[in-house]
Amino acid sequence: MAIIESGVRAPEGSQVLKSMFEARKRIFVDLLKWDVPVLDGRFEVDQFDNSHATYIILADQNGHHLGSARLLETTRPHILGTLFPELCSGPVPSGPDVLEITRFCLDRALGASDRLQVRNRLVSALVAHALRSGIRTYTGVAEMSWLQQILAFGWDCRPLGLPRNISGRLIGALAISIEPDTPALLNRNRIWCDEDVAETALPQAA
Repeated sequence: MAIIESGVRAPEGSQVLKSMFEARKRIFVDLLKWDVPVLDGRFEVDQFDNSHATYIILADQNGHHLGSARLLETTRPHILGTLFPELCSGPVPSGPDVLEITRFCLDRALGASDRLQVRNRLVSALVAHALRSGIRTYTGVAEMSWLQQILAFGWDCRPLGLPRNISGRLIGALAISIEPDTPALLNRNRIWCDEDVAETALPQAA
């Protein structure tokens, strides 16, 4: 099951939230060497981790992180509009039904087979959440290797401009249209899975 959590002040809260921010540190700081803030030496947290962010989290029965993604409102400061607007050849997409996918994170401890399964579950959960919440478009910023994978999933996805070399990394922006037939499009490439999505708040730590 995918848990949807919003309105939290990271990384306070449950074991699931703490596990997610620790996993982000292991991926984006330790592995990818991103120059982003680290809280208490354990948690990767930036200025967009605030009460307006929404998190989709996959965890095991013990609350250990498997995969997660953060959604940002595009009517507020977000990564594409605030940090990388030059990646768009036209206006940066924004609106109440346009959300930005950020910090797509698969736990570093996963083996190849489990990693693929969790990736598919997380993509499916993002689509299920969008269809249930009236989200019509997801945007995102990604390095070229990941950008190419996203474009090849089979859904209605398009680049927003030409990739650019930024700080030694080739980065591009994209937009994904979410329609009722999106699950069927993903299913053609064996990506879609029926992922239950729990729109309930995580229990807070005592």
